[in-house]
Formats: sequence, structure tokens, C-alpha cells
Amino acid sequence: MRKIKNPWTGAEGYNCFGCSPENPLGVHMEFYEEGDEIISFWKPRSDYQGWINTMHGGILSTLIDETAGWVVFRKLQTSGVTARLDVRYKKPVMTTEPQITLRGRITGQNRRLVTVEVTLENAKGEVCTEGTATYYVFEKEKAHAMGFVSCDLEGDELLPL
Repeated sequence: MRKIKNPWTGAEGYNCFGCSPENPLGVHMEFYEEGDEIISFWKPRSDYQGWINTMHGGILSTLIDETAGWVVFRKLQTSGVTARLDVRYKKPVMTTEPQITLRGRITGQNRRLVTVEVTLENAKGEVCTEGTATYYVFEKEKAHAMGFVSCDLEGDELLPL
């Protein structure tokens, strides 16, 4: 498993709710690559609850949507926008979980539309939420014009699971 460099770090105006480490209200996601999957480990907080000790469904959707975007960044080396997001809530995610794990991978592509499947697991490895994102990917020239250059890995070292 290798950590993915954030391609937006240092970009003027960068304040993504999902992945900016500087956004004081954001969820500060980081991403790793392992084989075909892009993985994020995230610590729930009570700031993101809906019901007492229960994660808000909109935040869970955000985590899934952000993961799907990073699958596109890394695996296709371009950017784009979410065209559709289908989320299935299977089991509540507690704000008291020590960590949740998100795993995303490409499951289909038809011209400019890419399908990304994402699972969200609690600390026991139980799948609590599943998402399917249909992502409209930009041609590399358009992505580059919008500031995306590449999405690379940090260093050569493999990180333990």
C-alpha cells in the first residue's frame, strides 16, 4: 500500500471539504493505493453525527463521493465531476468507531462515464455503506486547463496495512 500525493496541495483557492488538510470544517481525507483499489482510513467524530453517536448519512455520502473522485484522479490520471451517486445504507456507522475504511475501484467505463464502486467498513470490517458513483471524466487537456496535472504516489516505500 502506498500513499497518494494530494495533487491540489498548494493550488490557489484549494479548500475541498473532503480532502483539503487546511479546511477547518472539512473531513481531511487521505488516500492510499493498493492494487486496483484506492483506500482511505478515516476517524469519525461527533461533529458529523445525525442522531446521537450515529454518523450523518450526508457525511457518509460525502466520504464515498470523495473516494470515487480520488479513484478517477489516480487510476485515470484526470479529473471530472460526479454525474450520479447512489448510496445504500446497510448498517449505522457510529461516531465512536475508532476508524472506518473506504475502498473504491473502477467497475466500468463507457466513453467519458466511469463507474466507481465504493464500500465503507466499520472497524470490525463490516460493510456498513455501499456507493456507486457515475463519474463524468474530463479529457486530459480540459483537466490540465483546470489545474490537474497528475496524481502520483509519495516515495517508493510500501506502507503496512
